Amino acid sequence: MKAFIIITAIVIVALVLFQSFTIMAINKTEEQKYTMISKDKDFEIRFYPSATVATITSNAKTYKDLSGSGFRQLAGYIFGGNESNTSIAMTSPVHMDINDSASSMSFVMPSAYTKENLPKPNDTNVFFQKTLDEYVAVIQFGGYASDKDLVFYAEKLRGLLEEKGINSYGHPRYLGYNPPFQLVNRRNEIIVSIHWEE
Repeated sequence: MKAFIIITAIVIVALVLFQSFTIMAINKTEEQKYTMISKDKDFEIRFYPSATVATITSNAKTYKDLSGSGFRQLAGYIFGGNESNTSIAMTSPVHMDINDSASSMSFVMPSAYTKENLPKPNDTNVFFQKTLDEYVAVIQFGGYASDKDLVFYAEKLRGLLEEKGINSYGHPRYLGYNPPFQLVNRRNEIIVSIHWEE
């Protein structure tokens, strides 16, 4: 019994240390730049300037299906799966657009890169694009995301925008900020493009 308690205590301490180092590493990760326009009790309005992203498209119709295969393809590219075997730093968040026509996942490239100076992917399914400047509404939630969460918070955000008379367009999209092995302080967001005039 005493040995079990000691082993359990060691495992707990190791897990706490691992999570602490994980959070510190995440805090050093470059995050996509945006400007906060307004903050409501339940949602935010942000302006995202144009950014360079690496993207894959998919027939996946669920978060579970897209997150696994899409992440592997894009991670393969930034971890050296390119013509110059260059490792490219991971940024956050990961963008996912999950819908019934053509789903996609994108990694935002570090700000030092453009479409012109990024190494060519070995995987022909990975391509680059420049996003447009856009205003978005954002709702945040914690924990591990699921398809049920994505639907719930997308509907909640739409309802909040309707109450405020803010017009949205396009598919709600998911932004994920944490690696799967981070157990605490997880950050998830649903965003949708909006018509906004300052």
